[in-house]
Amino acid sequence: MASAADTASSRSVERKNRNIVELIRARPATDGAGVRMKRLQGAPDLRGFDPFLMLDEFKSDDPAAYIGGFPDHPHRGFETVTYLLAGRMRHEDNHGGRGVLGPGGVQWMTAGRGIEHSEMPEQENGLLWGFQLWLNLPAAEKMIDAGYRDIGASEIPALELAPGVTGKLIAGKVAGVTGPGAAAGQGRTAPIYLDLALAAEAAVSLPLPATHAAFAYVYEGSVEIGDDAAAPVDAGHLARLGSGEMAAFHSKTGARLLLLAGMPLNEPIAHYGPFVMNSEAEIHQAIADYRADLF
Repeated sequence: MASAADTASSRSVERKNRNIVELIRARPATDGAGVRMKRLQGAPDLRGFDPFLMLDEFKSDDPAAYIGGFPDHPHRGFETVTYLLAGRMRHEDNHGGRGVLGPGGVQWMTAGRGIEHSEMPEQENGLLWGFQLWLNLPAAEKMIDAGYRDIGASEIPALELAPGVTGKLIAGKVAGVTGPGAAAGQGRTAPIYLDLALAAEAAVSLPLPATHAAFAYVYEGSVEIGDDAAAPVDAGHLARLGSGEMAAFHSKTGARLLLLAGMPLNEPIAHYGPFVMNSEAEIHQAIADYRADLF
């Protein structure tokens, strides 16, 4: 029979907090037809964020910063997840996908073997604010059929996770609730995508699969992560989290953040612009196929 000390030790191991192993500051970027944004990604070491490839935040009430949108452009080999907090954007692609993304909604697009799409603001003024995440596909699924899905704000579960802590669960399972987002490679990456809001002096500790890589992007306020209460993470910073089974957050002033976790693919990554494959040869083939109008 296990002793009380053994049991306490086991519980301590089981509940190890994930602490920050890398802190990245968002950098200004321009993409599409002049859209200004903040860009965060794992480059030059994408492996540290596997299976995630990139995260962009776009936020402006100046139409000049977003009105050009993202005209037709191609993708192959991964998925894009666009989550909007404010404003409206229209998606159209060459596989027949159409949709307007509104506040609180998500567009989940699987590029697979190839897709060409546009994302254009459905407004001429006002605040446009949201995020786009790139999620890698396993090698065996990079050439699957392209797909597109709209997830309305009403489909995204709202969670009460602790006093003063709420969450919107886009994908994965948290607190016994499953989000509506479904990755093409979900069997391999099993992504969790949670939008967290903490009131002042609120705290929460959430279990995460020990098998998953994880990071938190703070987009409002500041938050203490893991065991380090002396170094709060301010808005505009991404914290890559180390090993452990719990993601612990506390905010003195209030904060909003995205928590992302996924099973690493541990496969080679070849990344060139809008194409993410496993080898340079596959990148060259993607470029040739696009030029040959095979998307």
